[in-house]
Amino acid sequence: MITSNASPRKLLPPVLLLLVTALMGLAHALLPGPPVLPAPYRAIGLLPVALGVAVAIAARAQFARAETEINTFAEPTRLVTGGLFRWSRNPMYLGMGLAAVGVATLSGSAAAFLLAAAFVAIVDRWYIAFEERRLRARFGAAYEAYARSTRRWL
Repeated sequence: MITSNASPRKLLPPVLLLLVTALMGLAHALLPGPPVLPAPYRAIGLLPVALGVAVAIAARAQFARAETEINTFAEPTRLVTGGLFRWSRNPMYLGMGLAAVGVATLSGSAAAFLLAAAFVAIVDRWYIAFEERRLRARFGAAYEAYARSTRRWL
């Protein structure tokens, strides 16, 4: 019998975002129902995509400068509370959510908006909830004070 000590791979948030956007494209191609947003207005989706990507990258850069762990499933090493994290406890997730809504807007389809909402719900209920439990366990009162003073999303 062969056994492995390797832990199972976990779905990282950026990978989930890529999967959701691919599903949006597939839904747009295969479910060409009436659009919920007319074509001339869909280009406005570029704005939340660009803003979302910029916010996520800037927050990622803050983690790099703080020399802290970025991997969702790894042990947190530092509590980052300044910069973008002063306004949102989860600016990377906020950025990814904005990007998902932007892609849905570019598509204009109801299915794409439902997928964007599903992405945000999964991030909120699975990833963020998991991370918050770990941050509370690791940083205790410091994290509790931060959570009381800073909103989860905005």
